Amino acid sequence: MNQTVRPSALALTPLLVFLGLFFGAGLYFTSHGEAMGFYQLRAPVAILPALALAAFIAWRRGLKPLETLLSGMGDHNVVLMCLIFLLAGGFVEVSKAIGAVDAIVALGIGHVHPALLLPGLFVVAGFISLSLGTSMGTIAAVAPIALGVSDASGLDRALVLGAVIGGATFGDNLSVISDTAIVASRTQGCTMREKFRENLKFALPAALITVVALGFIGETAPVQNLDPVSPWLIVPYIIVLGLALAGVDVIIVLGLGLVIAGLFGAFFTDEFGVAAYATHIWEGFESMVEITLLSLLVGGLGALMKATGGLAWLATVIGRFARGHRSRRAGEISIATLSATTDVFTANNTVAILISGGLARDIAQQHGVPPARAASVLDIFACVTQGVLPYGAQILLAASLGSVSPIALAGSVYYSWVLGAITLVAMLWPSRKPEPVHSDAAP
Repeated sequence: MNQTVRPSALALTPLLVFLGLFFGAGLYFTSHGEAMGFYQLRAPVAILPALALAAFIAWRRGLKPLETLLSGMGDHNVVLMCLIFLLAGGFVEVSKAIGAVDAIVALGIGHVHPALLLPGLFVVAGFISLSLGTSMGTIAAVAPIALGVSDASGLDRALVLGAVIGGATFGDNLSVISDTAIVASRTQGCTMREKFRENLKFALPAALITVVALGFIGETAPVQNLDPVSPWLIVPYIIVLGLALAGVDVIIVLGLGLVIAGLFGAFFTDEFGVAAYATHIWEGFESMVEITLLSLLVGGLGALMKATGGLAWLATVIGRFARGHRSRRAGEISIATLSATTDVFTANNTVAILISGGLARDIAQQHGVPPARAASVLDIFACVTQGVLPYGAQILLAASLGSVSPIALAGSVYYSWVLGAITLVAMLWPSRKPEPVHSDAAP
């Protein structure tokens, strides 16, 4: 039987060590003129001292560090992300090799006004994510197309991928089949419809502002005439997007996409045999080694911090603040803080909502926050944080596919920043309704 975890602020220090080493080294090398400063100390190496410290803390508390570490690394969500990374890398590499990216750019970019490229990518990613219910699957499907658009139009890759991540976050946050939305509504005791309607009040204005802003930023160079390509080469992408919209599991979508891309390469591309196909798949896997290793190690680090009481301490501190401030505004701020900080320390928005959902519901009941509002705030701030977290799966996947710095990419996900700002303003805005009167007793 598991004993109750004793809260401990010390248990959170390993993540601070990792962030200090990774970002500190990146800033140091960048300030000394290194163009790729954040790639001088790779994240999977920077996290090793943090893992050692977390293991030592676990050992001092009488836990089994290795078992806890391996349990976190083998978590279902972590392994699923790693499979998505590998398959996405293989699909992207094969698609490039057969000319599918060039085909879709050549057929589409000449018919779109340059000012509509970024807004269009945001809308497409948002629609797919809304239908699919996963930001990761959306990024894996749309990012290769976005990168082709970027290369052909001269748009900055960080801006293009930021628009895709923003759209994917928008759809994931609203989708009625998203795991984050399902967990948030269930933990807060409201229906999906109620949560959707409350969420839409914040997400829709943020999306509209983002679309307008994306239409005015980013300079595009005149697109040169592209070499003629076979229009049939876009079929693998159409199939992948169609399967995604149909709600097929992302692993199956990417797996089928990989097979179909290979078949089309064999029929429409010269000298694309089995050996070349296998080589390109492996090259795609290799491009994802760093992100796969980091995801495994972050999963282990999160498990160690949770087992040693780091997340319990975080919940205690936020709960204490909530009990000391009895207004509805304080309750909503507490829920938002709980959701965001838990996501920072777990790097997984679904897990963050699962961990903080029970305490968030208690805070909502004590402060008169309606269940749908609590679920919306809980989901929004987990998704907002995940969308800009440089070591989060969404940023890492897009950064790996586009060879872009995670830091630069995090600053380009405008939708997440706008959504967070709009929700904060709404929570802090003076209410016309009188604050509910609470008794000291818990409901």
